[in-house]
Amino acid sequence: MEWVETTAKTVDAAREQALDQLGVAADEAEFDIVEEPKAGLFGRVRGEARVRARVKPTPVRPKQERRRRGGGRKKSNGGSTSKGSDIETNAAAASHHADDSDVQQSNDSGSSDAAASRRSSGQGRNGQSRSSRPQNSQNGEESRTDRTNDQTSNQQDRNSDMSNDTIEQDKPEVSPQEVGDAAVAFMDGLVSAFGVEGTTDLAIDGTELDVRVQGDGLGLLVGHGGRTLQAVQDLVRVAAQRRLGDHETRLRIDVARYRERRTQALMSFAADVAEQVRSSGTARSLEPMNSADRKVIHDALNDQDGVESRSEGDDPNRRVVVSPT
Repeated sequence: MEWVETTAKTVDAAREQALDQLGVAADEAEFDIVEEPKAGLFGRVRGEARVRARVKPTPVRPKQERRRRGGGRKKSNGGSTSKGSDIETNAAAASHHADDSDVQQSNDSGSSDAAASRRSSGQGRNGQSRSSRPQNSQNGEESRTDRTNDQTSNQQDRNSDMSNDTIEQDKPEVSPQEVGDAAVAFMDGLVSAFGVEGTTDLAIDGTELDVRVQGDGLGLLVGHGGRTLQAVQDLVRVAAQRRLGDHETRLRIDVARYRERRTQALMSFAADVAEQVRSSGTARSLEPMNSADRKVIHDALNDQDGVESRSEGDDPNRRVVVSPT
């Protein structure tokens, strides 16, 4: 089939024109894109699409062998064709196939009977009795041994848990002074590890423990926005409270009076926000803060009239929302 060539503003339009000229469907034709339109300035298109198409060539069917005429029509001595002989041959072949099937079924039946006989007598395929196989008994002994070991291991775990519970119950109560001393020792070691000099003191008010570190060059222990100080406080709580089994005291760490200065700044900021909310009559959402800073904001706003506060969101994006009452 000869190729036809069409042009249009788009490639699809050129294909449609080619199909109209060929009079076939899209799956019956093959295309060759000669040229595509080019993009110009301000979204304009330059040139036209040029497409060549033709009808897909029909594949050539493979040649089949032709039967020779008269090949199966040889006459016999009786003047008849070989058709009757073919029928007799086919009948003989079918009879032979039926005999083979009977023999095969007989063999299968014999094999099945033999297998059933071996199963009933307790013998395997090789004629060996199941009771004489040592591997099965060995596997059974191994499985029983494994079960015994598992039961022993589980009992040991339960005994260990009970022993740990007994130790926890028998552990004496820890005084706030002991927890505070452990926190001070940890902070002294941490300051020394940072290569700076500082002094650590402890203030105890009931169950409230305040550990304060004073010195020069302690900014590394504070970090940007007090993030390092918060991590240090978590470590001290693990080293002092959790290690000693204390659950009663409340431990706070302050370095270079950062928390004290931060608390004063947050209280002043809360007062300014309360004034703005009262004047505008609209709620205001503050930036995300940690739990300690949020507590300072809530405590400061409790003393302010005409406003109320609440926390929204999830850490670390939890924030305080101040709204008028």
